[in-house]
Amino acid sequence: MSTTTSGTPPLDVPRGLAGVVVTDTALGDVRGREGFYHYRQYSAIELARARGFEDVWYLMSEGTLPDAEARTAFAARTAALRRLPAEVWEMLPALARAGAASGPLAGLRTALSLLGASAGLRPVYDIGPDERRADALALCAAVPTVLTALHRIGRGLEPVEPREDLPHAANYLYMLTGSVPDEARARAVEQYLISTVDHGFNASTFTGRVVASTGADVAACLVAAVGALSGPLHGGAPSRALDTLDAIGTPDRIDGWIRERVLAGERIMGFGHPVYRTEDPRSRMLRGIAQSFGGPLVDLAVEVERRVEAILAELKPGRELHTNVEFYAGVVMELCGLPREMFTPTFCVARVVGWSANILEQAEDSKIIRPAARYVGTRPPQPVPALRGA
Repeated sequence: MSTTTSGTPPLDVPRGLAGVVVTDTALGDVRGREGFYHYRQYSAIELARARGFEDVWYLMSEGTLPDAEARTAFAARTAALRRLPAEVWEMLPALARAGAASGPLAGLRTALSLLGASAGLRPVYDIGPDERRADALALCAAVPTVLTALHRIGRGLEPVEPREDLPHAANYLYMLTGSVPDEARARAVEQYLISTVDHGFNASTFTGRVVASTGADVAACLVAAVGALSGPLHGGAPSRALDTLDAIGTPDRIDGWIRERVLAGERIMGFGHPVYRTEDPRSRMLRGIAQSFGGPLVDLAVEVERRVEAILAELKPGRELHTNVEFYAGVVMELCGLPREMFTPTFCVARVVGWSANILEQAEDSKIIRPAARYVGTRPPQPVPALRGA
């Protein structure tokens, strides 16, 4: 971002830094006008179709896709990191009780801090790339265990210890439900996780990088990223997209329900994206996964998508609005048996890998991120008034 000689940002800097390039990255990019995004040099959607989660995790961490031997070693290494230290495990019931109203993401922030403290994580500024990477892997591996345990404890259920013989996505579902998932559902959730590992310089990714630029430890950076994700303007709402389908109920109610919302200027959850001007490629892939399961919910979702686009073309000519990742993500997770309150935490299970990759990349740059603000208050200096009544 360019600045004036006084250090004050120029007048043409957009609100929220929209479109402002703040750094270089080799991790990936979102090309919204093309409807395409990638992790390093590979299409993210093609990775989701052709590879497993551990492969993509390895790609983001190590910079290349693994061969069979490297994949096996990496999967074994990360699986061994799933178990939580005793002092963290013992604290989870208290975190679940404290966060009963706000859900597992609130507990995750505290648990990550505790994990970092119990492991004695050092600031990234003081350690080398290998130790930073080891810290990141350990935290990423622990996040699914924390989230599922908090969820189960909050529901009055015993938490389920992780298994090292299951792939990452299957183990996540196992810890969440207590049962080993069938192959189709495990693969569907795995593809969703792969498709949401990273997505450009969104608010939580940027937040994690800002903290990394201070030299803080990896846990502190991830806590900050989770905090940004928890905000309703960023965290996404796959469950709210499902609420839309619930509210519509049956195909004969679609048109009337949509017209009423469009004419009232209300947002239709699960539609529209600030970056994509074409169909969200994640939505396209997840639609196909949903259709592979089939059933009334999928049929309703597909018809709602078709009618929203048609009615918008009629009532708001020139305004294109397509489904985003939330719409079919909610459908897929519902079909795979995930509770709705775990939809956003499941997103976090994937995104923590992308955050970590960004944190590691930022740690290579010794320059702290320290932008300027334009002062718009009363012109200084003003005389300081005497204290009245003294």
